Amino acid sequence: MNELISGDFTKAAEPWALFVQWLAEAESAEINDPNAMALATVDAGGLPDVRMVLLKGYDSHGFVFYTNSQSAKGQELQTNSRAALVLHWKSLRRQVRARGRVEIVSDAEADAYFATRPHGSQIGAWASDQSRPLPDRATLENNVVSLNARYGDTAPPRPPHWLGYRIVPTEIEFWQDQRSRLHDRIKFSRTNQSEVWQRERLYP
Repeated sequence: MNELISGDFTKAAEPWALFVQWLAEAESAEINDPNAMALATVDAGGLPDVRMVLLKGYDSHGFVFYTNSQSAKGQELQTNSRAALVLHWKSLRRQVRARGRVEIVSDAEADAYFATRPHGSQIGAWASDQSRPLPDRATLENNVVSLNARYGDTAPPRPPHWLGYRIVPTEIEFWQDQRSRLHDRIKFSRTNQSEVWQRERLYP
């Protein structure tokens, strides 16, 4: 482990090794969904929208999540392909923020992840017209029954509208709680992926 990361995190030279360490520590400390993150997008009128999603992949290229492209967030990302995220680990008193442009992951990557989902979640991806009006719970449950009858124990294919999105960050900020609200904050920034990350410490 990088000595600077394990000690004073504000001296880390780049963000990804630090993120990997913090997420691993969160996976040991958080009871539920350490990969849960708030995802913010903007609608066509400029009104912000935010919801919780699950981080399903990450590397030096960005943060990956999956959703129905016909959902509210999918439509918002089609109009404005930029987003922001926050992962907050209450038990560790830490958070990570990031923002940047959004790109759609390859079909091969989306197929590979969809194949790892439990069968019920695969069926659910077909059964739900996400974000659209639902007349009653029975309608959704009937969709599930019909799909289960159709596919049985066979894994359904990935729906064409179920896509992976990668937030390619231009900024990543790490926040650690400290006494008297004098928190530690460090922000990494760059304008494109070919640049070296620039680090700066921020006032709390």
